[in-house]
Amino acid sequence: QVRLVESGGGLVQAGGSLRLSCAASGSISNTNTMGWFRQAPGKEREFVAAIRWSGTVPYYADSVKGRFAISRDNAKNTVYLQMNSLNAEDTAVYYCAATARSLYATVRSRGAYDYWGQGTQVTVSS
Repeated sequence: QVRLVESGGGLVQAGGSLRLSCAASGSISNTNTMGWFRQAPGKEREFVAAIRWSGTVPYYADSVKGRFAISRDNAKNTVYLQMNSLNAEDTAVYYCAATARSLYATVRSRGAYDYWGQGTQVTVSS
């Protein structure tokens, strides 16, 4: 089992930045691929970014490419999401997810992840 705890959410003005963190504990071998998803009110949970253990190839949704950056510190069992140039459309609950598998083709699929955090709210005021 893996426990994922997100932090770093909050209220920010449009154009501002936030950095989310997701700390993993438990069976760390089950965190080969870690990702961030988000869910706005009335919408489906959608993929934001993901990274495998090696950290060499990040994946991003088109809507955040160039503005968000995912990274991980394996020594701290933590994955980060640096979010810049935030806008109102980024307002959502952000969830951390993990799986023991090295995801490639399915890295953007919610169903490919086995463990989820409780989420952290990000609100961008315009």
